[in-house]
Amino acid sequence: MRVALIAGARPNFVKIAPLMGALSARVGVEPLVVHTGQHYDDAMSAGFFRDLEMDEPARNLGVGSGSHAAQTAGIMTAFDSFLDELALDMVVVVGDVNSTVACSLTAVKRGIPVAHVEAGLRSFDRGMPEEVNRVVTDAVSSLLFTPSRDGDENLRREGRPESAIHFVGNVMVDTLMRFREKASGSDIVSRLGLEERRFAALTLHRPGNVDTREAFEGLLGAFEKVAARVPVVYPMHPRSRKTLSDLGLLERAEAIGGLMMTGPLGYLDFLELESRALFVMTDSGGVQEETTVLGVPCLTLRPNTERPVTISEGTNVLVGTSPDVIVREATAIIDEERERPGRLPELWDGRASERIADVIGSWTE
Repeated sequence: MRVALIAGARPNFVKIAPLMGALSARVGVEPLVVHTGQHYDDAMSAGFFRDLEMDEPARNLGVGSGSHAAQTAGIMTAFDSFLDELALDMVVVVGDVNSTVACSLTAVKRGIPVAHVEAGLRSFDRGMPEEVNRVVTDAVSSLLFTPSRDGDENLRREGRPESAIHFVGNVMVDTLMRFREKASGSDIVSRLGLEERRFAALTLHRPGNVDTREAFEGLLGAFEKVAARVPVVYPMHPRSRKTLSDLGLLERAEAIGGLMMTGPLGYLDFLELESRALFVMTDSGGVQEETTVLGVPCLTLRPNTERPVTISEGTNVLVGTSPDVIVREATAIIDEERERPGRLPELWDGRASERIADVIGSWTE
């Protein structure tokens, strides 16, 4: 059984790594990684393969950046050509990026079954491109692997058959648990001149936060006030840096005392940075999950989340994008007025990839 694992953006690599290992251990299953090239520079892709101790992908489609339409179309065309060269029995996609929906549609139109890892997550905001990708991918997938019980309920409401839905836990947790000790050897905190629990970490990349001057400038005002209390480390996505420059805000950001803008960090460095932070501010779904596992308070800079379990059981607080609310919630943490101890959600135990491999290894359509 030849199974292609699709990786496009850096969150995908974190989820693909344990799946590759679990499927390789199954007799009769031949997994191979296809990198679409959605994230194409070393800091955003190749460095992750090294950190996660993964072999180079069997194929890099080299699609690169572009608008949502151009990138999705490019991935579909390149993946379709790849399928002409190699017979596949299944395509496994993860998460909600353009590579996920593009390869899913291409495979299913050629009669190849699709398995979606991280299925059923919903923000119920169709204004988010990721939400559209989730809904479409789940609609065409034969196997739906959910990380939390709310995912099962969402899929049932959408009419997906019970036989397709498998609650398996969170594969991202598998990777985090495997590499947590190795990440502790990173010197990122001292390298940046920081002290443990005396700084905040920040990630920001959602279009709604960074694509307009009004939104980005408002958030910068909030970060300036937070950075006046504790250093704020911002490993910046290349797209965000370009947007800052295009909007005429780069000098404004660089002038904020206490805001430390770095380039993208590798997986191990960022995992260590998160784990040593006093709190994290983010608009990333994966970071909401990681901080829950690490027990680090998380302020999510969005009006909604597709990962509500990180709020009900984890360390996450949905604060939206109001600068006043962000500063208020960050100040409460800094002044030790609020803690968010949290607990591990059900089946976030480091064995999700094994459960997925068991289902795939025994699956027949």
